[in-house]
Amino acid sequence: MREEAPVAPALRLVEDPPPLPSVTGGYKTVLADPPWRFTNRTGKVAPEHRRLDRYSTLDLDAICAIEVASVAAEDAHLYLWVPNALLPDGLRVMEAWGFRYISNVIWAKRRKDGGPDGRGVGFYFRNVTEIILFGVRGSMRTLPPARSQVNMIESRKREHSRKPDEQYALIEACSPGPYLELFARHHRPNWTVWGDEAAPGIEPRGRLHKGYEGGPLLLPHLDPHVHIPDQVSDQLGTRLKASYEAGASIRQLADETGYSIARVRGLLVRAGTDIRRRGRTAASPAAATTD
Repeated sequence: MREEAPVAPALRLVEDPPPLPSVTGGYKTVLADPPWRFTNRTGKVAPEHRRLDRYSTLDLDAICAIEVASVAAEDAHLYLWVPNALLPDGLRVMEAWGFRYISNVIWAKRRKDGGPDGRGVGFYFRNVTEIILFGVRGSMRTLPPARSQVNMIESRKREHSRKPDEQYALIEACSPGPYLELFARHHRPNWTVWGDEAAPGIEPRGRLHKGYEGGPLLLPHLDPHVHIPDQVSDQLGTRLKASYEAGASIRQLADETGYSIARVRGLLVRAGTDIRRRGRTAASPAAATTD
């Protein structure tokens, strides 16, 4: 009879769970990336595969039992990461934690050229997306910047399970603090973090493989004077805006993308960018050239 492969131990938080942190009035915004347990726990894509040792997992009941409601404010937001295959479980966890489902944010995993990163896995489709379920406790609208925030993050993958840093800017713009991140694997300024890999000096499990270093997306080639659909223009404008606000000049963006200065400026204006005056020096030393 074939011997069963050993199963990795449960997450250390289960053995000796520290109390959830708390603040007066409760956390207004909670971000959670639970270590979901898949049925196929020893398959090559499973977090607990004995040769990969990515991280240990919790079953659904254990995740539901975490008393998030006791540390969340009466009016609060929840951003809950859930794998595509476990969407019903994610909705159950959200309800157990005292939140009602409102909407979602999709992480579209991209290649350098902006196309879908087809290295994802899946038994039925090759997954190039992950879901953040957005829920509300009590009654609290998102902040004004959310009115123009699309519900999509487009970025390149990094280590196994590591979520894009772009999530923090989105959340901080759309939801108020104080902020709590559950099952955190890295420290974050102005956030309270809780997780067995979040302590200073602990190196998160999971290797960084070649080609998963993250980094900026390269915008697609566009022939001059070719009309592009509004949706594509919005996406390009958003990416250019991020680089421009980080200090790049319009001329630099034109040189990097191969787009005309007029096209770059038009896409920036479409994205609602506050264009710097000509001759004004950018804040970043790398952008000392004028527009």
